[in-house]
Amino acid sequence: MFTIDDLADRLGGYLPQGEIQQVKRAFYYAEQAHDGQRRRSGEAYVTHPLAVANILANMHMDHQSLMAAMLHDVIEDTGVDKEALARQFGAPVAELVDGVSKLTQIAFEDKAVAQAENFQKMVLAMSRDIRVIIVKLADRLHNMRTLGALRPEKKRRIARETLEIYARIANRLGINTIRVELEDLSFHALHPMRAERIKRAVSSARGHRRSTIRQIQNNLQRSLDAEGLPSTVVGRQKHLLSIYRKMRDQRKSFNEIMDVFGFRILTEDVDSCYRILGMVHNLYKPVPGRFKDYIAIPKANGYQSLHTTLFGPGGMPIEVQIRTREMEAMANNGIAAHWLYKAGQTDHPIAEGSRARARSWIKGLLEMQRHAGDSLEFIEHVKNDLFPDDIYVFTPKGDIMELPQGATVIDFAYSVHTDIGNSTIACRIDRHLTPLSTRLESGQTLEIITAPGARPNLSWLNFVATAKARSAIRHALKHQQHTEAVQLGRRLLNKALGEFETSLEELPDGLLPGLLVELGLKNEDALLESIGLGSRVAHVIARRLMDLQHGEATVRSDRQHGPIVISGAEGMVIKFARCCHPLPGDPVVGHLSVGKGIVIHRAECRNLGELKDDPEKLFPLEWAESIDEDFPVALRLEVESRRGLVAELAGVVTDADANIERIGIEERDAHLATVNLTLAVRDRVHLARIIKRLRNLSHVERINRLGN
Repeated sequence: MFTIDDLADRLGGYLPQGEIQQVKRAFYYAEQAHDGQRRRSGEAYVTHPLAVANILANMHMDHQSLMAAMLHDVIEDTGVDKEALARQFGAPVAELVDGVSKLTQIAFEDKAVAQAENFQKMVLAMSRDIRVIIVKLADRLHNMRTLGALRPEKKRRIARETLEIYARIANRLGINTIRVELEDLSFHALHPMRAERIKRAVSSARGHRRSTIRQIQNNLQRSLDAEGLPSTVVGRQKHLLSIYRKMRDQRKSFNEIMDVFGFRILTEDVDSCYRILGMVHNLYKPVPGRFKDYIAIPKANGYQSLHTTLFGPGGMPIEVQIRTREMEAMANNGIAAHWLYKAGQTDHPIAEGSRARARSWIKGLLEMQRHAGDSLEFIEHVKNDLFPDDIYVFTPKGDIMELPQGATVIDFAYSVHTDIGNSTIACRIDRHLTPLSTRLESGQTLEIITAPGARPNLSWLNFVATAKARSAIRHALKHQQHTEAVQLGRRLLNKALGEFETSLEELPDGLLPGLLVELGLKNEDALLESIGLGSRVAHVIARRLMDLQHGEATVRSDRQHGPIVISGAEGMVIKFARCCHPLPGDPVVGHLSVGKGIVIHRAECRNLGELKDDPEKLFPLEWAESIDEDFPVALRLEVESRRGLVAELAGVVTDADANIERIGIEERDAHLATVNLTLAVRDRVHLARIIKRLRNLSHVERINRLGN
């Protein structure tokens, strides 16, 4: 059984004795705090924090991280609080422990919300100290190693969360050793039979291919020695989940997966990497299109290596990775590489680059957190963000931007800057104008065209791939809706106050703040937004303001006030009813719909029903004199069936300067048909001109405008 003395011996290889004593003191403190507690397996609970610390010791983490590992469950599972830990072990250790601890004092409505809130808390702690996530990954790794004692459904839930969040975080931070083990342990928990069968198949294949693999390894090593390139060739094999995903995605059997085994060549410097690449391409022919240079263009997590695939003996493909020993350490430990917190080496270029990438990623997480509506929305953004980056594109200045596979022009715009994304109107890819939904490919050069006052489009959410873009678009749309709702709410409230011969600007000081306190609202904008979105009725608010002003029920003025004027360009808080398709020139009324704002109907629309008798829910509107917008309108035509009917109708509509948005034809019998047309027109006069032209066609028997 692994003990604290065993750990102390291991730490002696890289930590001074004083720091080792502090780690031991943290262990004894945790042992006393967890006294009497047992894990599901029956072991004393303190074996878990000791094992977590051992995982961190393998990564050569600093003494404060190891102390936090010892104490990481103390706040959550014992009576010790953060302040007590700070007094005993210092504020940095207490902050680390608090960052890793779950939110235990709050009751959540379900497990999904609890997990999302806990992750959100951890992100905030990560922004202060990246070591929080490294301790958490070590904690999750040991929990995955000891899943055996849990119920099957709980195993699957934890394994799924590990795959979706923690394995991807390990990958994002470049900690490959933890990522691979987390993925394989999760695979075993989710699909035990599949994992076991693939494991047996790999073992069997290794036996069958042993002589070929040994021959290739010897050939590579001899050639390297002959060229005077000091390097080491080591064998490697794909981990189980990677093999399973390839079988599933490519619909192949295990025997068809030829690159299960490969080789890694470790050398001293970057120049040797490229010389070795030339040597192996001379020894074995390369497979076209399978070379990747991650040294010149590193992955987003800092991973650097040359990847190539060769035709080996008998046509067997050989995957070869070529990298320096420093790159190997970075690939395995990422941001947790041993020099990261080691005194005197924090300025190491690879370590500094790793830290900068991690800071940039966490900054992006914090931005998404600010924009997200709630913790569940935030964690969905994070899941999307954690897919590995796959493509590399260029700005007009030649800067490289990495984006996930499937990213679009809009994703690129938001990756440059949120303000650029919000004001994007067009894009040139390699100097050619392309649609904003275009999927990007590596090597393209993009130039974003922006315009002041431009806004994100709701339809962008249908095709963006990155979490940053999705989060920023949603935030901008919410802000846009808020602004428009406040403006509409002001107009509605001023109209209601006009019936009492006053306005919002003329109210006495202190009157509105008093109402806000009564309603439990933060400020005037919150009140106006709730009116604009239909959550509160302007007439009720106006009457209450008058009651507060005069101290008694207030009588409305007999003076009539005009209807609200609409221009059709009010944005997200005014919608046009689809049931009756109102047009400029139609008599219209507004219906307040909770959460949507005003829905505009034609005055004779039958769907208004009982609302016609409720002046506080339904109020008159009138169109502005000048409206520069097209509106949909639905027509039904009864026509004689004939060849070229659709083309003839389309020609008439186009000649009348209108557009057909939708057309459908229903055959009634051998001679007659019903045509349903949805047109985009400017106003009622424009529609009348189109209908007149359609009636002049000899085969059109009847035309009706639809909409109740």
